[in-house]
Amino acid sequence: MYDAYSVPGGELVERLAEKLKEFDEIEPPEWADYVKTGRHKERPPEDPDWWYTRVAAVLRRVYMDGPVGVERLRTYFGGRQDRGSRPERFRKGSGSIVRKALQQLEEAGLVEKTEEGRVVTPEGRSLVDSVAHEIAKEKGYTDKFVPPY
Repeated sequence: MYDAYSVPGGELVERLAEKLKEFDEIEPPEWADYVKTGRHKERPPEDPDWWYTRVAAVLRRVYMDGPVGVERLRTYFGGRQDRGSRPERFRKGSGSIVRKALQQLEEAGLVEKTEEGRVVTPEGRSLVDSVAHEIAKEKGYTDKFVPPY
């Protein structure tokens, strides 16, 4: 059986985003068209479906790193801020985006809160594993070969 560790992360996030569009609980907030994804970015995302991609990426990170909190996910989604002639500095990603994504995943029943942080529920684990299994079968992976991610 294949899981999120045995398929390329980019493909997994793309497929998960398509699956998450089917959930009624997961939809972009009204401010999603205007917001930057962190202070290290200069402009908002150009992809109209960027919200589903970010929620899928959050689900994958919780699956792989859980239990995890908002601050740790902000660090993961951060990046280097261009400060002109001064050296670049690392800045965290938007906490509001991560928090809202986690809340929507909780409403959908894919993530739950524990004392240590948020973890993936059995339904969420099943969704991620089934998508990873589809990708592995399409790519022709065998049980003996596990590609690097």
